[in-house]
Amino acid sequence: MGENAATKNNQHHQVFDVSIDVLAQNGSKCFDDDGRLKRSGTFWTASAHIITAVIGSGVLSLAWAIAQLGWIAGPTVMFLFSFVSFYASSLLADCYRTGDPVYGRRNYTYMDAVRSILGGAKFKACGFIQYLNLFGIAVGYTIAASISMTAIKRSNCFHASRDKNPCHMSTTPYMLLFGITEIVFSQIPDFDQIWWLSIVAAVMSFTYSSIGLALGIAKVAARGTLRGSLTGISIGADVTQTQKLWRSFQALGNIAFAYSFSVILIEIQDTVKSPPSESKTMKKATFISVSVTTIFYMLCGCMGYAAFGDLAPGNLLTGFGFYHPYWLLDIANAAIVIHLVGAYQVFCQPIFAFVEKKAAQKWPESGFITKEFPIPIPGLGSFKLNLFRLVWRTMFVMLTTIISMLLPFFNDVVGLLGALGFWPLTVYFPVEMYIKQRRIPKWSNRWICLQMLSISCLIISIAAAAGSVAGVALALKSYKPFKATA
Repeated sequence: MGENAATKNNQHHQVFDVSIDVLAQNGSKCFDDDGRLKRSGTFWTASAHIITAVIGSGVLSLAWAIAQLGWIAGPTVMFLFSFVSFYASSLLADCYRTGDPVYGRRNYTYMDAVRSILGGAKFKACGFIQYLNLFGIAVGYTIAASISMTAIKRSNCFHASRDKNPCHMSTTPYMLLFGITEIVFSQIPDFDQIWWLSIVAAVMSFTYSSIGLALGIAKVAARGTLRGSLTGISIGADVTQTQKLWRSFQALGNIAFAYSFSVILIEIQDTVKSPPSESKTMKKATFISVSVTTIFYMLCGCMGYAAFGDLAPGNLLTGFGFYHPYWLLDIANAAIVIHLVGAYQVFCQPIFAFVEKKAAQKWPESGFITKEFPIPIPGLGSFKLNLFRLVWRTMFVMLTTIISMLLPFFNDVVGLLGALGFWPLTVYFPVEMYIKQRRIPKWSNRWICLQMLSISCLIISIAAAAGSVAGVALALKSYKPFKATA
């Protein structure tokens, strides 16, 4: 009897084990190794995500940047930035998984990778730099959106007066309008997760970038000659030798800003299926997307410079190098505004989430911080109002708006943002993570080369920051807040 019971028991366990194996095999078809739903992203979807994330308002200042550097240095610097961005992104792709590049634990965000591989003080430093950069981007987007709204008003004013009225006007009312809009949108929880937001942003960014490129090509074709010089903007009555130096440094920051996309790469990689390994797919996607983006940037920047030469405006679509057709300029600038309204929220949501999470952890019993009040909205259900979210997010938007009013200098702010974000986020942390992940010996040839790359980019970032700060200082001398300057 004991043997029969033991035999039946063993048979029962065998059947149970087989059932578990079958469930595991079926489950593996639906879930990845981390228990999340099977990822379905491919090389093509990853490439598309990167391209749509990269091409944005940074493209508008590239003609000005090339004008400062000239036909030789301008395209060369842009190519070098693209190469460094691709190489650093390839290093970052190997840091998606901690430990083993194929079977190691996944990191879902850039900050997750820094925390799990570097940890400690470097993780805190990375967080500070990233949040500071996001705050700066919010300021930059407020400036860019208000300038585009002003440009629409001026374009219609020019058209009505047949180009006789200079149509000077202040950007301040439009900054206030943009700020009020963002206060409203910032109260929507997880606004950045709205599925159609990235599609609208992609369509808008390609719309205004393509219009800028097309107008540049049309202007060059109509004239039949290329403007510009080999060494860039000429030294004369308007630009001193010192100013040319600072402007050249600032141009590096403008180009760097256009290539600052590393922080979103890990999140894009987390959508990619395997096999092949995520890092292999991501490296191919990064190569294609950086190549396509660089070609597009070269065309926009070079055509803008060829069209205007030394007079290339700081913002290609609002500097009024182009006056006609006014309706096409209006469409382009409206596309910029629509894009930036959504992009502002996408970049600010991580800051909102960080502060609100910390506040909830510190004061979990506070009704002001944690309690939500349902407000019925006819036809849309109910909206959950949180008082802390209302006050904190409103204050944040007000602060970015006030700073924008005091420093409404598009080129200088973009250059400074590029300088602050490029070296630490695009180069330093990916290099440090890769060295630790691959256990590269100190003072080996590979280690020395990687450190030389990092130090070189640090020097470029310092120069770009210095040039941008000098540009802000120079602009402040003649700037009168809240006055008509456009």
